[in-house]
Amino acid sequence: MSRLWITGYRSYEMGTFGDADPKIKVIKYGLERTLREQIDNGLEWVITGGQLGVEQWTIEVVSDLKKEFPTLKLAIMMPFQKFGSQWSTDNQAKLNRLLAQSDFSKSVSNEEYKGPRQLQNYQQFMLEHTDGAVLVYDVEFEGKPLYDYHVIQKQQSVTPYPLTMINMDQLQEFATEYEETQHE
Repeated sequence: MSRLWITGYRSYEMGTFGDADPKIKVIKYGLERTLREQIDNGLEWVITGGQLGVEQWTIEVVSDLKKEFPTLKLAIMMPFQKFGSQWSTDNQAKLNRLLAQSDFSKSVSNEEYKGPRQLQNYQQFMLEHTDGAVLVYDVEFEGKPLYDYHVIQKQQSVTPYPLTMINMDQLQEFATEYEETQHE
């Protein structure tokens, strides 16, 4: 699998507060472990969006991994022009810093937000330009990733499209592993 779409919960859905929140360290640890497995299996491109939460944490993890794996590439795709412009100044600045770390970034739509059809087009774009996905999502804890989960399931009914789910139980396992690594 050479191109991987990674998405998941928004930061507010995970109940994280600030970049120093311990939950973020666990999620990033889990993303790193998952990405290392994918790199061993031929991963070349990580393709994600710029949403606050899993997508931005993925960008940070990939940026760190690129030091060890310089051929790993990162693409950040936004669903529409001026994505994030309604965010706070700090969050907009963070998005701009993260965009600067990418190998490629662009908006799927050439227009500013007009409606949900752009988000559906974005999902279709991501499916067409990736070979599989990682979704930080648990079906027992609904949130925005539910929409991505449904389009991925629909894609899987038509063609092989590998999906790695990181659910709450796996996050708990990652938390235990992470804690153990801090005491070595």
